[in-house]
Amino acid sequence: METLYQAIATATGGRAGHVKSDDGLIDMKLELPSDLGGKGGKFTNPEQLFAAGYSACFGSALEAAAKKHKVKLNDVEVTATIGIGKHPEEEGFLLNAVLDVYLPGIDMDTAETLVEEAHELCPYSRATRDNIDVTLNLLED
Repeated sequence: METLYQAIATATGGRAGHVKSDDGLIDMKLELPSDLGGKGGKFTNPEQLFAAGYSACFGSALEAAAKKHKVKLNDVEVTATIGIGKHPEEEGFLLNAVLDVYLPGIDMDTAETLVEEAHELCPYSRATRDNIDVTLNLLED
């Protein structure tokens, strides 16, 4: 692949540490969520950052699919929910993802086509394919 862009971030201290991007746009404390035994509080965590990136990327993939089909999108909304849990058979943890997609004003058949094509196009979907469970939900208008 020809790399078109690289994002660079450095984390120190693991899940209860700090993360900073090379350009300083991301510069924040991380904290293990209380559900995972951490302090929680008003700090982000890797799953929130992943959810933000996945939802934004999937939204752009929807726009690309819509352009291909000459469909005008209005107020596209993608909510990504990233779950983390213990592996049922091995040591370690697993992730899962649920993408709730809202495409107001688009008929259901067209919306389903766009969501399926976006899932093929989106780099996050490609990276997670066959690695984590991803559920796609198309929310009705």
